Amino acid sequence: MFAFLEGGIAYKSPSVIYLDVRGVGYELNITLQTFAKIQHLDKCRLYTHLQVREDAWVLYGFADEEERATFRLLLNINGVGAATSRIILSSLTTDELGRAISSGDNKTLERVKGIGAKTAQRILLELKGKILTGNTSSSTPFIHNTIQEDALIALVNLGISKPMAENALKKVGDASSLTVEELIKQALRAL
Repeated sequence: MFAFLEGGIAYKSPSVIYLDVRGVGYELNITLQTFAKIQHLDKCRLYTHLQVREDAWVLYGFADEEERATFRLLLNINGVGAATSRIILSSLTTDELGRAISSGDNKTLERVKGIGAKTAQRILLELKGKILTGNTSSSTPFIHNTIQEDALIALVNLGISKPMAENALKKVGDASSLTVEELIKQALRAL
């Protein structure tokens, strides 16, 4: 719904920020990594993720696209919700998390509050190959499979449950050579 919000900082703490965007105050939950990047600023741009629950709409803000993308990847893991994802990203930078995943270092993940051995193993297994660390280059540490991700988001927005959409996308042969639109059409046929 919101890609990013930019405005003046009306209030900030290590976990919450109130962003004044042309007279409208948005409350955004943030990570410690984001707080460290914006703590001395009066204005900022935060990339957002809106979580709609039965009892509330919760808006999360991130200082950069990498952190938001990592947050969204973590949300896709069974047993890892928004609060846990936020704790992980407050404890580890995206580079540190990427290094832990690429090296299979579950001990680093287990040191994060609320992450046990099973959850750490699940995170390592499900994010293997999705987050990579950049060596010394300044390039993004993510490998985006944007066509697959965009198709999945579109199918879910059409009202198809996420597991059904994922299964339909897996059934599509040679998905890497298709456009997003073609992939969505073929996945709809596979349902």
